[in-house]
Amino acid sequence: MRIESISITNYKVFKQTIIKSLPKMVVLLGANGFGKSTFFDVFGFLSDALQNNVTVAINRRGGFHEVISRGCDVRKDRIKFEIKFRNIASDKEISPLITYQIEIGFNNGKVIIHREILSYRRGQYGQPWRFLDFTDGSGNAITNEDDYGKEGGNKERTEQYTTAPDILAIKGLGQFEKFKAVSSFRSLLEKWYVSNFKIEQGRNVSDTGVSTHLSVTGDNLAQVTKYLYDYKRDVFDDILKKLPQRIPGINKVEAKDTEDGRIVLKFQDEKFKDPFVSRYVSDGTIKMFAYMILLHDPEPHPLLCIEEPENFLHPDLLLQLCEEIRGYAERGGQVFVSTHSPDFVNGLDIDELFFLTKSDGYTEIKAAKDEKIVKDLAKNNQLGWLWRNKYIKEANL
Repeated sequence: MRIESISITNYKVFKQTIIKSLPKMVVLLGANGFGKSTFFDVFGFLSDALQNNVTVAINRRGGFHEVISRGCDVRKDRIKFEIKFRNIASDKEISPLITYQIEIGFNNGKVIIHREILSYRRGQYGQPWRFLDFTDGSGNAITNEDDYGKEGGNKERTEQYTTAPDILAIKGLGQFEKFKAVSSFRSLLEKWYVSNFKIEQGRNVSDTGVSTHLSVTGDNLAQVTKYLYDYKRDVFDDILKKLPQRIPGINKVEAKDTEDGRIVLKFQDEKFKDPFVSRYVSDGTIKMFAYMILLHDPEPHPLLCIEEPENFLHPDLLLQLCEEIRGYAERGGQVFVSTHSPDFVNGLDIDELFFLTKSDGYTEIKAAKDEKIVKDLAKNNQLGWLWRNKYIKEANL
């Protein structure tokens, strides 16, 4: 699936912002404190709410008074999210636009989902079908989703109730195959991934076992490497083929079993006969290799978020990393990236670049392509150069 637009209201620094026409790879620029991590946390918040409930998601972030934007009246104002997305369709079919909306309030000391809606719209006109429509814990859902768009198709609804007004309706309905639209969005929230790779954990000598996906911190890097070598050899060979270009000097990586039943990573430098174990190679080598493993996952995450991928990497490697991330997005996983690196931004198309601006304490997100001077200058100049030279004025370094 692919997210096309996101609207955020009254969530921390985002009093009111909307970003539209989102591409497969979205890169965010902005100074520290402008809200790049908060934007990613929208998905973390919804994921926590799905796995537990909205009260838990709110309390993990300090309580309703800390989550709702400053200046709001907690008795009247609501936190609102609206996410528009499309499921993957065949080349001959245009997938309908799906809209998910949620409004969260605070009444009598309790967090409540006042409204939760999921609707379809095919094309630009016509009345959308509300596949799910809940208010304060009760509502209905359409059960004949396959009839959507068919001539003479009528909506068949079933009444449903949540066990408490702070529980997402998609939490229950998304488990049933017949609610396909709900299930698709639930899957995105369950499988989204934010990369928080830690160099020291990537060097770990891991216990033997199978790990099919890289963990958030990368502490199972050796296990995933061995899994790809043993079970996904074509993917592993593709990574090896790219290594000399992505990590200069490294031409081979192995995940070896040790006598005490653990796995150690060994890197072969083309200038030396014997390989180095991971604790002796550079931070940049470990991190770039971890990105290679993550971005060649045979089952891409539907939504991947990466914060400041340039950390510990040489600037000359960032254009190649940008290329790898774009390749991941083309294979099916949408990617959101935050960065402070003009070198990384130099690898972008203007449609992929968005920047955060702050005024009166609140943040908005704008598309670079909507700024005339940026759009005109980008025809003959790299975007990173424009940013460094203050032509993207509001996205301060």
